[in-house]
Formats: sequence, structure tokens, C-alpha cells
Amino acid sequence: MKKALIITYYWPPAGGSGVQRWLKFVKYFRDFDIEPVVYTVDNADYPIMDNSLENDIPKEIEILKQPIWEPNNFLSFLGKKKNESAGFLNPNPNFIGKIAQYIRANYFIPDARKFWVKPSVNYLKKYLQKNDIDVIITTGPPHSVHLIGLQLKKKLNVKWISDFRDPWTEIDYFHQLPLTKKSIQKHYKLEKEVLKFSDAVIVVGKKMKEKYEKFQKNIFVVTNGFDGEVTKSAKLDSKFTITHIGLMNADRNPRMLWEILSEIKEENSEFSSDFQLKLIGKIDNSIKDDILSFGLFNYVQCVDYVSHNEVVEYQKKSQVLLLIVNNVPSSKGIITGKIFEYLMVKRPILAIAPKDGDLAEILSSSNAGTVVEFNDKYALKNSILQLYSQFKNGELIVNSNNVNQYHRKELTKNVAEIIVDITE
Repeated sequence: MKKALIITYYWPPAGGSGVQRWLKFVKYFRDFDIEPVVYTVDNADYPIMDNSLENDIPKEIEILKQPIWEPNNFLSFLGKKKNESAGFLNPNPNFIGKIAQYIRANYFIPDARKFWVKPSVNYLKKYLQKNDIDVIITTGPPHSVHLIGLQLKKKLNVKWISDFRDPWTEIDYFHQLPLTKKSIQKHYKLEKEVLKFSDAVIVVGKKMKEKYEKFQKNIFVVTNGFDGEVTKSAKLDSKFTITHIGLMNADRNPRMLWEILSEIKEENSEFSSDFQLKLIGKIDNSIKDDILSFGLFNYVQCVDYVSHNEVVEYQKKSQVLLLIVNNVPSSKGIITGKIFEYLMVKRPILAIAPKDGDLAEILSSSNAGTVVEFNDKYALKNSILQLYSQFKNGELIVNSNNVNQYHRKELTKNVAEIIVDITE
């Protein structure tokens, strides 16, 4: 049996999408003769908490923890709550906020968890010298975690896999940071170094693989997935519900959608009576302002955060599931993790995303939904009206296929094969 040390910042009781990828791999590793050891933070200030995820941690696995110093009091000057994600950077900061954003961008490279790197390397170096570990695995963001792997690789020549749940310099909010030319170069240098020194790199999509292949040939695509039985809901919402699950920051604000929904409700009184929009997760204030300005406030149910189990129930009941890709330069490579859980519940998916992107390819190959380009108002309106017509006629169903390849256990098998490949 191979032994793998997983180094991760996000771990239960952390909630949200960042924790689930490696929690689920760890859950199923023993089925494929991989014994996991987890190294994580002892006192993290997670933006989202979900104690229910602790039920997925396998019994009797070794979990190592070390404290981290996080400059949250400083980061609170960014015009956002101190424990909100970087995706919610204030687009219009005051003077102090601008200074704080500049310091955050140029002095906390690659991110504010950089202060965990040195103590982690010191601790894990001693651990690895005393214990037989076949491979270490780092997962980011935060990409500071990869610097732990990089230093351990250089010091001990241990086998190392770096896993990118999101890209580094092409992450959706990177372009928002007030980075100097020198800081941008430092990000690129560190990213390149991590890629080159890794024995293998795992990414979540094909576009990211294509970007990274110039630095590393041993790259594998292992998407995110779902962990449950593919099943249809026994009871759907009585209204024509369109439900979005997850964070909606300023870059993920579909103003075109709000405009079209406003038009349809004004043109069609039946739609106005039947329609409800459900937004489950943290929402940027700019989105709430737009919803109000388009006269949709009374049609919206906003739920800040619910446990993962409750999220699945919202998905099962919804008539239509909404996917929004950030309208940023790297949009073609963005695959929101929720797409796989959407696939699990077999409800029609409506996505606003590049039609030639990774997400569109997944939807097309699984026959699970429709993709509309960012500015194609005509196509979006027609898609919504078609879905609504099917709803009224009791025909709103989806005949998806090839979905089980995205089950977490099947994906864990793929990761186990990579581990075996680089350690033999």
C-alpha cells in the first residue's frame, strides 16, 4: 500500500467547494490501496464552516496540524469582511482600502497564507525523515501550499504531486489585483518553478493543462465531481425555479440575465406568477443592487449559506439549475465545481459561459444542458422561454449520459493510478 501525505489549507470544518476535492479523494483512497495522511492548519479562519463534512473523514487516518498566522486584521481594510474570499475584492475601495489592496497584492505573494510555509517545511521535514511516505501532494489555492511542496522537494527529493484546483496567474480575480510589474513577474516565476519541480501536476480542466504543458509534460486532468447516487428528485418545486448554487462575485454578475428575466415577466403575466429565482451562497452587493434595479427583488430567494447536504436538496427540487462563469480573460478554462453536483441530480442546466470552453464541453458530452455566450441576449431569452414552455407542459426533463465518470470514487481511482505511476 502506498502512503500519501496530502498538504491542504482547506479541511473540515471548512465548508465550501475548496475543501471537498481532497476530502473526497481521502475518503476513497483506501479502496485503491493508498493510505492517506493529511497535513492541515490548526487554527484557520475559514470564510465558510460546514461541520457536516467531518462525517466524510475516514476513521483512524493520521491528521497532522500546525498553527498558521493569518493577517486577517490587516485584510479587513480591503472593504470586505476579514474572512471573505479573495474573489470578493472591493472594486471601489476608499483611500485606505486602495493602500491595503496594494500592500496585499505586492507584499503577500503568492497569498496571505505565505507565513505558513516556513514552519510547515520545518515540521514536515522532520516528519518525513522519521516516517515512510511515498509521495507528498499539495493542493492550491492558496498557492502558498505549493511552496511547501517545492521546498520539501528541494530539501529531501521526495516525490511530489501539485494539484491545481484553480489556476495561479489566470485565476479569475488575478487581473483585479493592483500588482506591480515586479510582483507579476514574481508570481509567474513561482508558478513556473512549482510546475517544473513537480513530479506530476494534476489540473481540473483541459485548458489549464494546455497552458501548463510548456513547463511540465507530466500533467493529468482530474476534474472535480460529485459524491452520491445519480438520482432524479421525487418532488420538484411547484414554481418555475431557476437556482444558482455558490459564490457570485462581481465578475460573475449576469446583468444580461437580470435584464431578460425582467423583460419576460413584463411581457408574460403567467411567467410572472410562476417564476422564482433562488440564489444559494454568498452574493456580491453589486448583484443585489442590479436585481433590485431590474425589478426582480420580489422574485428572489437569497440564502447566504447552507450545509452541503441541504445544497443537494435545493438542487434536486429546482426546475432549472443556473451556471455562471466569470466573464474574465481566463473564462474558457473555468469549470465551476458545482457543475458535477448539478449532473448528479439530473435537472436541466442553463449556463452562461464560453461555448468553446471546458465547461461547455462537459455539458455537451453529457447532454445535460444549454450554454449561452456572455452577450447573446437573443439565445438566452429563447432558452429561458423554451425551458418555461417545457415546464408548463410538464416536459421539463433532461436525458443526460456519461455522468458516472465524474463520481468522486471513480476520480479517486484516477489519482491513485497517478500516484502509483510516479512512485514505481
